[in-house]
Formats: sequence, C-alpha cells, structure tokens
Amino acid sequence: MAGLIVAGADGSAPGAAAVDWAADDAARTGAELLIVHGLDRQPYSSTRFPDFGQGNYLLMGAAKVLEAAEAAVRARQPSVRVRAEIVEGTPAAVLQDQARRADEVVIGNRGMGGFAGALLGSVTMQVAGQARCPVVVVRAEPPEPVGEIGIGIDDSGTCEPAIGYAFEQARLRGATLRLIHAWQLPVHAFAPEISFDLDEVRAGQREVIQSRTTGWRERYPDVNVVEDVQSAHPVEALTGVPSDLIVVGSHGRGAFGALLLGSVSRGVLHHAQCPVAVVRPPEHRDG
Repeated sequence: MAGLIVAGADGSAPGAAAVDWAADDAARTGAELLIVHGLDRQPYSSTRFPDFGQGNYLLMGAAKVLEAAEAAVRARQPSVRVRAEIVEGTPAAVLQDQARRADEVVIGNRGMGGFAGALLGSVTMQVAGQARCPVVVVRAEPPEPVGEIGIGIDDSGTCEPAIGYAFEQARLRGATLRLIHAWQLPVHAFAPEISFDLDEVRAGQREVIQSRTTGWRERYPDVNVVEDVQSAHPVEALTGVPSDLIVVGSHGRGAFGALLLGSVSRGVLHHAQCPVAVVRPPEHRDG
C-alpha cells in the first residue's frame, strides 16, 4: 500500500492500542505513519479560569501524549517512518480532515472522554461514519492472533472496496481470508405454509460469494480463502468467528456521522472483540 497511515492518539488505552496496530500495518505496507492528537481547547475554556484553555497546559499534555506514542512506535517497529503532529480542533474534525490525504485511519474504540461503559465513543462513530478512507477501530486489548481475517460479502457492488482491502490485508499477513455471507430466512407469520429449499438457498449464497470474489481471487492467488455461508444475522455471523480483523463495507447514507454507517457496520463495531475495518465505496466518501 505504501502511502500514509494516520493514527489518533489521546493518551487512552484504546488509543495506545490503535497506535500499535497502525505501527504494525505501516511495517507491513511500507507506509509512513503520522500520529495525530486533536487539541480541542473549547471544553476547558472558562470565564472563571480564562487562561487554562488558552494557555500551555493542554499543549504540554498533548506533547507528552505524542512523545510517548512516537517512542512506542520506534521501539515496536524501528523501520517505520513516523512523525507526530498536534492539530488544533475537535478530535473528530481533525481526523476526518487528515483522512482526506490518508490511505488509512486507525483509532481506538473510545477515548478519554464519554461514558465509562460505552463500547464506542462519539469520535469513533463520527470518523468511521464519515472518513473518506478505510477506518480501523481497535479495542484496548485485542485478542491473540489466529491467522484469519473475516470479510462480509453481500450481493451489492458497494462491498467491492472492502473485499479488495481484505484480500490485501490477508496477503500482507499471510492470513486465511474467510468470506462470510449470511442471510436469515424470512418468517411468514401469516403464511406458515411457505417453505424454502435450503439447499437452493445455500447454493445461491455461494454463488453470491463466488461472483463477487472471482476477480479478487485471480489477483491474489496466494491468499487462502474459506467460504462461510450461514443462516444467521450478518452481525452474529461476522463476530462469531475468531478473527484478527473483520472487514465490513457500509451502505449507510445520511448527513450525520453515525447515519453514514449501515446497521451491520454499527453492529459489528459494537460487538466485535477484534479490530474492525470499515471501508465504504468512493461515492459514500466526502471530499
């Protein structure tokens, strides 16, 4: 991939895990790593203490966060080209702006603020919902590696960029790529006599997987592929198998951040125990 990977750092445990993940991916791809801290003074501004939000306190704290993050990268992946930058603005806006020139953005699932019990922070939802490039969301304690990547396959053309991203990640890692297609049988409460030929349904599911991935398999002949057809909710199917990374496309549309994430993308982000990459088609990206 080369190019540029941007990692958000805020001093939180998920933020540190995101920097680690980004460092490893930069080592795999040969990309430069930019660690960014969005310095938002507004929440700390006060008429009673006017100098705190505008003074050097926040700047000094941000500098310490970036110094620690950059040192962690150099210790973990010495060959990676890394630099750090403090950017004034809200973290979500800063990361979305950086995403315009990045090939990938990596963030923690929640930061220093917000509710302690929340699985996803508001910054995470906004960036994953609006950034123009793939966004990888990392938890504080990712599971042990299993050598497998999961990708959700559907019968729409919007999942093509996600499939390409997943194949490339599998190639770089030497991992098995699990192609997951899930479909729930409709329940006919007022017509219980309607039945389905399950063998025919499964054959149709496999046809979806094969039609969507034939070209990618030819392009990546060394990637070991497993077809996984399930009669289940897509979120359950994608999060139910141990993975090093789950890749999802997003069909969401809307003017607000979270609305640009489809229901499956949101569900996977909430329930997955491993890092999740959200990859949207170009027409759903800003810029």
